[in-house]
Amino acid sequence: MAGIRAFEENAGRYEAWFHRHRREYESELRAVRELVPPTGRGLEIGAGTGRFAAPLDIPWGVEPCRAMARIAVARGVRVCLGLAEALPWRDEQFDHVLFVVTVCFLDDIPTAFREAHRVLRPRGRIVLGFIDRNSFLGRRYEARKERNVFYRDATFLSTGDVVRQLSTAGFAGFEYRQTLFRRSTGAKEADPVRPGHGDGAFIVIRGTKSPGGVPPAGDR
Repeated sequence: MAGIRAFEENAGRYEAWFHRHRREYESELRAVRELVPPTGRGLEIGAGTGRFAAPLDIPWGVEPCRAMARIAVARGVRVCLGLAEALPWRDEQFDHVLFVVTVCFLDDIPTAFREAHRVLRPRGRIVLGFIDRNSFLGRRYEARKERNVFYRDATFLSTGDVVRQLSTAGFAGFEYRQTLFRRSTGAKEADPVRPGHGDGAFIVIRGTKSPGGVPPAGDR
């Protein structure tokens, strides 16, 4: 995972972002909540400090950064140290898996998505939240990323990029939510959550594990 050292050394700074940008955090959490199944066994991949897993009642997480994992554990998330590309679980262990602002840091997106597919039960759901590269916020992050300790190593993706990768990994039936619209940074209330994509900067996609599995990487 790109930038692990930055997160290891700046876990406190990462946490401080949520306090300074409470409106953005609440907007993102509401959008993710609309597509995370309310029941079933869930896993967050790239759980960070548990800012999403804990309020969404997702009991399990995997996280490569020890400093971040310790904070998530304190929030009640059972975290395994590990990578998205090599999940430490057997096949078909979860009903849904969640990635939030993780996809831009993955070293190998196809492998990470195949791993998510592997640990999901039949008809299981994958939910991803991310900043769309083509949005006003995505363009701003891309322009300033060399000055940002966390995003320096990030590779931002468009919604189309993510959907193509998910389809190749064996997911279908996509649903979308979006939030973080062009509003004043001084706004006090969370942004609305709307269906679709293309207007909001923060996009949430939910896909369903297709029956019949996914072919090995070498067969493509």
